[in-house]
Amino acid sequence: MIKIPPYLQKGDTIGIVCPAGFMMEEKVQTCVDTLQQWGYLVKLGKTVGGDSTTYFSGTDEERLNDFQLMLDDDEVKAVLCGRGGYGMGRIIDKIDFKKFKKQPKWIIGYSDITVLHSHLYSNYYISSLHSPMAGAFNDEGYKNEFVLSLKNALEGKKIKYSCTPHEFNKKGEAVGELVGGNLALLSHLVGTDSDLKTRGRILFIEDVGEQLYNIDRMMHQLKRSGKLAKLAGLIVGGFTDNQNTERPFGKTAYEIINELINEYDYPVCFDFPVSHSDRNYALKVGVGYKLKVTKSKVTLEE
Repeated sequence: MIKIPPYLQKGDTIGIVCPAGFMMEEKVQTCVDTLQQWGYLVKLGKTVGGDSTTYFSGTDEERLNDFQLMLDDDEVKAVLCGRGGYGMGRIIDKIDFKKFKKQPKWIIGYSDITVLHSHLYSNYYISSLHSPMAGAFNDEGYKNEFVLSLKNALEGKKIKYSCTPHEFNKKGEAVGELVGGNLALLSHLVGTDSDLKTRGRILFIEDVGEQLYNIDRMMHQLKRSGKLAKLAGLIVGGFTDNQNTERPFGKTAYEIINELINEYDYPVCFDFPVSHSDRNYALKVGVGYKLKVTKSKVTLEE
């Protein structure tokens, strides 16, 4: 059975780190203020802001040490990743999860943090939160239902989301543990120690800024490695800011995905609000969900 970290109580401490890309401290401030308004204490890691002059929030060693400190800190009950970008894959094999296994806490984030979600699920069977990160709180984002879904998830409220139907949807019901994340990361994790188990699960995928031919290539990678054949169900989130080649690829992202999974008979939902846009519901990775796709509505609930 999946291990679910303790839900948060008022007065608990949330640590914020940047284990991948750099983020200016001022970009985190609204998130800090909001978390405090929600009743939590906040502890900032050294990788938030700082004096890094490269793409990363620090060297591999600095990012590893900062994350490890938050992971092992008894006061910290959840670790919110300030942003994704790229970098988790460079340090994931050096993180020591011994203490974390005995005292799990919520790991929060998406995009590059997909590496962590997949690693925790496949190796330790511990749930984590694929959800908005610090930047989503800015520009009054802290008021929207997607950021507030993180608050609800941390408090342990049962999740029930719905979205409008899409022409490519496949009707049906699926029950299974929810796994997934960023398509690029999921495809790159194939064959590694963080490779995701998908058989009998509900898989969700999303991506941003990819060339259409690369979406096609990554979907073929998942298909050829057996990740798509035995799913309970598939949730296709946002594929935003797609790029096309000078000679057009000839299909949209959703057309590419639909064509590749058309032979399977499990329920499929397209355009679910999980994405790199502000439409990004908090999802508990590894937790059992029920996906129901009908002609008029789509629901996902614990």
